[in-house]
Amino acid sequence: MPLPASAASRLAAWGLWLVLALQGCASLPGSVERNASFAFADTADTPLARIASASTPETEHTRSGFRVLPSGDYSLDARIALARRATRSIDAQYYQVHDDGVGHRFLRELRDAAARGVRVRLLLDDFYTTGHDALYTDFAAHDNVEVRLFNPLPSRSVSITRRVLASLHEFGRINQRMHNKLFVADNTLAVVGGRNIGDEYFMSGSAANFVDLDVLAGGAVVRQLSGAFDAYWNSEHSYPIGSIARLAADPASARHSFARRVQAQSGEWTVEPRDLFGRASVARELDDGRLSLHHAPARVLVDPPDKVGRKRSQSAEGTAFFEAVQMMRAARSEVLMASPYFIPGELGVRLLRETVGHGVRVSVLTNAADATDEPLVHFAYARYRHEMLRAGVEIHELGGQLVAQSNDLGIFRSSAVRLHAKVGVIDRRWVLVGSMNLDARSARANTEVSVSIESPVLANELSSLVERGGHLAGAYKLRLAADGDHIEWVSRNGEQEVVTRAEPGATPLSRLWLWMLSHFVSEDLL
Repeated sequence: MPLPASAASRLAAWGLWLVLALQGCASLPGSVERNASFAFADTADTPLARIASASTPETEHTRSGFRVLPSGDYSLDARIALARRATRSIDAQYYQVHDDGVGHRFLRELRDAAARGVRVRLLLDDFYTTGHDALYTDFAAHDNVEVRLFNPLPSRSVSITRRVLASLHEFGRINQRMHNKLFVADNTLAVVGGRNIGDEYFMSGSAANFVDLDVLAGGAVVRQLSGAFDAYWNSEHSYPIGSIARLAADPASARHSFARRVQAQSGEWTVEPRDLFGRASVARELDDGRLSLHHAPARVLVDPPDKVGRKRSQSAEGTAFFEAVQMMRAARSEVLMASPYFIPGELGVRLLRETVGHGVRVSVLTNAADATDEPLVHFAYARYRHEMLRAGVEIHELGGQLVAQSNDLGIFRSSAVRLHAKVGVIDRRWVLVGSMNLDARSARANTEVSVSIESPVLANELSSLVERGGHLAGAYKLRLAADGDHIEWVSRNGEQEVVTRAEPGATPLSRLWLWMLSHFVSEDLL
């Protein structure tokens, strides 16, 4: 049962008292100087722009070009290749940049670009910068580099617990995060999708790796993405890092410290000779002077930066999530969805039931209990499985052990495997790729950015990837048992069907623990 109002009030009061006892209520600076800056418009003569133009047929210059980046090695290669060839600007916006091998490689490439005279703007959500202020202030000490933190917590403690406690008086600031993931080079080519910057997002994690997806974009849609970046960069919610974290007194010493911290590992980033669609790497194609792009009409779905200041009771109309739902409502034959964090809620289940009732096939791919990195989110989603199956929704759950055994979706070695891609395919004609999950957090709390593309070619490519995860040995197919009360998880061992009613990865003890936690955490906060 939820906490009674009186108990919740006492708990909140105790938490505030603890904050005061620890360090007092922290606060952000009241007056911050933000120098506005914008994407360069005069980049048509850059090397990247010339390659993008050469890759675009005369009949397609009014449309945008896209290439799916389905694997981690190719996706990081794309960012590195663009950073190394940029001559005017790099704009990078991320929820997380990890202090690890991939994170260091990424920051080194940005530093090296800045050393060539490229303007580098790095915008990070502040929550996961905890304990890493020195990394980013040292990075900001380089010429041509600016770092801003979005919606920062008032406390700069190196302990996330202390930071949260010291910010409880501004709970909305803790809860509402910038979840966008975007990389733009010379306002000409961009990478947008679901990946943060860290080892596990690019198949380099030792303990866990994510199945994720990005797209490379060129043409008119990139200018829309740059406009979205500018809106966040110049927002009152973005703070220059020097306004809230202490900068080094000696910039030269800070640059030296940064170099020591991110010193190169041996060797270049390596990629497979061909990706899942038989294409060479973005770096190789850039060297050849032509990119393999599919051209199509497209538009950017992006939340306004001030979404973080909205009350959760306000309507979701006008948000990226609302636009995505409207696209799904318009489906006539099929909706395929992949989302690692999928909590439809009662309204979502009703929408799915209505969609299936109109003759539309609806298929969902999400994580199984043995693959999720957010067990409480999975527990909340599980409440709706029976209703969705009864409504005729097809449900597939990526099984961590199944993928590791089949090795069908990538090379995971002995690591755990988790879905992280956020993809929608509608009527094999429209695709939606970006940072947005299908849950209340993406709808009302976090800011998101996605790209909507009208392209049967891309729709078929993405459908093959979603169904590859949902139909082969990497995922369970869920179905109602003959009694109508139990769920069965169906997998395959060669030609043999394997059926179990015991949820993979869930135990009675884990379910009991999650059930208890669920009474203290609202579904809207997951």
